[in-house]
Amino acid sequence: MAAQPMFPLQSALLPGELLPLRIFEPRYSQLVQDCLAMTDPAFGVVLITRGREVGGGDARSDVGALARITEHADHGMGRYQLKTVVGERIRIREWLSDDPYPRALIEPWPDESGPPVTPERIGDLIDKILALFERIVSSRGAQLRPDALAVEPEVAEDPSRHIYELAARVPMGQADRYAVLAAPTLAERVDVLIDAIETVTAMVEFQIASDE
Repeated sequence: MAAQPMFPLQSALLPGELLPLRIFEPRYSQLVQDCLAMTDPAFGVVLITRGREVGGGDARSDVGALARITEHADHGMGRYQLKTVVGERIRIREWLSDDPYPRALIEPWPDESGPPVTPERIGDLIDKILALFERIVSSRGAQLRPDALAVEPEVAEDPSRHIYELAARVPMGQADRYAVLAAPTLAERVDVLIDAIETVTAMVEFQIASDE
């Protein structure tokens, strides 16, 4: 396993999400320069479980994803503007030295075998998310757009991508997002996401009741 440049963040990123970044810290400027010199300009992104992004000394999760640089602007003096797309899930096997920037030995972690997730199951999941969104927008005197959960056809045809796409739209906390990412199988990911939706729904109901 080759050492992979890593970028710990205070967010749990899900495959398919876009990740814009402004780079100014010297160690990450070096990371960007090294990534841009690669055939595949990618770095790992993982959730910081304790600590801060700047300065190091943080505790990091052991499941993340690869982020690929699709566009970049070099503003000089080590400052970069990046557009990246979050790709496949990874598992960290070993953290290496942070000199000159965080690095780790990683391995791809595709979904493990498990019970199939049927279109009907995904339909139930969509209904739960739509019900949550309806409650939020109606409490504000607005109406939900008919295409609120529309996805591209190629995403809808891939259950794994579809579920990640749906999860990215749910306003849940970082711990719940990480639980979705770290679920071993597709079926378990659906269960974790439903639990998160129920938690968010309860919080929304509490907030609405408090405002009345």
